[in-house]
Amino acid sequence: MTARTPDSARDIPEATVARLPVYLRALTGLAEGGTTTCSSEELAASAGVNSAKLRKDLSYLGSYGTRGVGYDVEYLRYQIAREIGVTQDWPVVIVGIGNLGHALANYSGFRSRGFRVVALLDADPDRHTDVVAGLEVRSFEDLETIVAEHDVSIGVIATPAVAAQSVADRMVASGITSILNFAPTVLSAPEGVDVRKVDLSIELQILAYHEQRKAGAIETEVLS
Repeated sequence: MTARTPDSARDIPEATVARLPVYLRALTGLAEGGTTTCSSEELAASAGVNSAKLRKDLSYLGSYGTRGVGYDVEYLRYQIAREIGVTQDWPVVIVGIGNLGHALANYSGFRSRGFRVVALLDADPDRHTDVVAGLEVRSFEDLETIVAEHDVSIGVIATPAVAAQSVADRMVASGITSILNFAPTVLSAPEGVDVRKVDLSIELQILAYHEQRKAGAIETEVLS
């Protein structure tokens, strides 16, 4: 699967697209630390990847490095931000304002990375008129109006699993074409709609697996 940039014909592999935000975060950290130029090795170390992979990933964007000098941090940061579309302001709607929805609404990283939460929606009337992160929680029935008013293309689902698919269907029908799903369920969506899933319990289970492997290795070493 590949991603096509809006202003060129080049295709970027999906795995590379997934790493571009990591490079952007690393470049931002370098810039904030006063670094103006960096080598591929320095940037790779900051991003937690090997330098060969980083150079191959950046080659899909163009030639932004200078032999013997490295990368101009600010310039490369801008080019990556432009490539992934965060040089513009993206309005976002969050549906499901329970504990997770509250946390997402209060996350300051959205604004600093080009995402503006324009509405918080919930089906529970008891939550309506609650104010979270400066926004009043509105009825889920207002979804279509909000999407049209703010030209929203990105929706976040933080509902219980049982409600997630119907919320996704309603988002798609309203014109949303990208969904970030935090509900512990797999969503189906029509072609042309991108869905990314974040499942914290699965990530913890993966860590538990590695911990169990490490514990088993230690036990084997002790017994031997």
